[in-house]
Amino acid sequence: MDPGFLLVQSLSGLASASSLFVIASGLTLVFGVTRIVNFAHGSFYMLGAYIAVTVVPWLLELDRSPWLFFAGVLLSALAVGLLGVAMELLLLRRIYKVPELFQLLATFGVVLMVQDAVLWIWGPVDITGPRAPGLRHGVEILDQRFPAYELFLIFVGPAVLGLLWLLMHRTRFGILIRAATRDREMVGALGVNQALLFTATLFLGAFLAGLGGALQIPRVSASAQMDLSIITEVFVVTVIGGMGSVTGAFLAALLIGQLQAFGVLIFPKITLVLVFVLMAAVLVVKPWGLLGRPEPAAGRAALPEGILHPRRFGVVEGTIAMLAVATAFVLPLFADAYTLKVATEVLVLALAAFSLNFLVGNGGIVSFGHAAYFGLGAYAAGLLVTRLGVPMEPALVAAPLAGAFFAALFGFFVVRLSGIYLAMLTLAFAQIAYAVCFQWVEVTGGDNGVVGVWPSPWAASRQVYFYVVAVCAVAGIAAMRHVIYAPFGATLRAARDSEVRADAIGVDVRTHRWLGFTLAGAAAGLAGGLYAFSKGSMDPTLLGIPTSVDFLAMILLGGIQTVMGPVIGAAAFHSIKDVFMPLTDYWRFFLGASIIALVLIFPRGLGGAYGKLRGSRPVQHA
Repeated sequence: MDPGFLLVQSLSGLASASSLFVIASGLTLVFGVTRIVNFAHGSFYMLGAYIAVTVVPWLLELDRSPWLFFAGVLLSALAVGLLGVAMELLLLRRIYKVPELFQLLATFGVVLMVQDAVLWIWGPVDITGPRAPGLRHGVEILDQRFPAYELFLIFVGPAVLGLLWLLMHRTRFGILIRAATRDREMVGALGVNQALLFTATLFLGAFLAGLGGALQIPRVSASAQMDLSIITEVFVVTVIGGMGSVTGAFLAALLIGQLQAFGVLIFPKITLVLVFVLMAAVLVVKPWGLLGRPEPAAGRAALPEGILHPRRFGVVEGTIAMLAVATAFVLPLFADAYTLKVATEVLVLALAAFSLNFLVGNGGIVSFGHAAYFGLGAYAAGLLVTRLGVPMEPALVAAPLAGAFFAALFGFFVVRLSGIYLAMLTLAFAQIAYAVCFQWVEVTGGDNGVVGVWPSPWAASRQVYFYVVAVCAVAGIAAMRHVIYAPFGATLRAARDSEVRADAIGVDVRTHRWLGFTLAGAAAGLAGGLYAFSKGSMDPTLLGIPTSVDFLAMILLGGIQTVMGPVIGAAAFHSIKDVFMPLTDYWRFFLGASIIALVLIFPRGLGGAYGKLRGSRPVQHA
């Protein structure tokens, strides 16, 4: 292969790595100090690009000077930094002490709100930014032309790394950031104003994200999808490098930049998979990343402890449960087609949400990628029907088997970790599954998905299929509820509340968690198979991050300290989406606001709020 071509390809990877590092360094700093996994970091990147395509052309109308171009880039980054301060003051400051799962959902609510705010201000059409004056030409390198602006970007990353090193080692603010990254509680005990430190760190993190976005405008158009497209890569860089390590993020960005540059040449059909395979491999070998440190008391802040509801239903709870089951079985006799469709989806999502809460609430295993098993179950059933002509009945049996198989495979590695690294490894495996379904076009249909997944003739009517879903969902939820109160479920709760004590009394914590992970994957796979037949199709979005976040929102809305709360949460969440979506084009804004309100007002969810209203107290089952 031509050496000039290889060199240019390597330089292209370095330019991408440099840009990725600028963005990821901000997330690394924010997590190191605040311990918040800021999903809205991608939104700051997007806002940096949109503000830059507005401000920079206006400045260039005054004078086509390169200095004004970069002044506009810095002004855009400063504006985004101030927006980060606003988010810290209005939202994050209120939730620093709540479990990290709530923090993740709150920042995802910000993502939804920003997406619709961008559409309202700038419109749905992508906006192309101006090219940088003085850097529009190409440079000849071994008879290959390479853009001058890309060459400039290669030096931006090391420059930012150098400035951050000076900040961290030569200023009091930087020393406090390093101290808080290692022991935040001790920094507070020494009298440091943590509120001011957190605000300043959020400004710096948002500024770097905005800077990364503003620097991209000569390369890519500003679009409303660029936030979620970048946040996964930024998460990968941050986790591979080690949460809180700026130098580690730089090394990880270099690895990923070169992997993407040459991976498209060597493995053109699995380019989306490569970065997540790298992330999974690093976490399996080095659980805290390349230069990361073990987290103190890892996982203790993941979620609140305790199950609110006792094993047996009270009179009120039992009556509600009986009425709900009775309503479900008489609904097809009176409901119209649309109501029946929504009710079918609610039952499917209730089973999926219950399976996730079995992991999170009962087992203390926070999964950011539970949609993978839901989607893989759907694909297993759908491909058997469409490719092999298998009837619905055995295809539905295959759905939970597929979910269990992949959950067992991924879970074998996942349960070795704890805390945020465990959660991020679940996300990595989910993205691997998503990328395979997206790029294996010959089998999965790619982004077009699979169509023609219809029930057997006897279940073809919407009423009969509703009964099929109702029986499967109720049976699955009842089975998992039984496991929660069986000795196996009690052992999972013991490991959740104190892994050290559970291990000391002879509990094989890793094996129990692996089996629990497999069982939850099987239930999610069954829900995915039922969903595929209700829709008649499936596509890779079933495995995507938004679907996993929807499941997390459902269990938080219902209450992760409750047993049956996720069922209520799934019904409420899906109903809210179903109400808001037809009313306005900006339904994401209201949905995001609802999620934030949930975190701030009902941190125990609807089920937890009901239990508190009745004067109940958390009952520990260890």
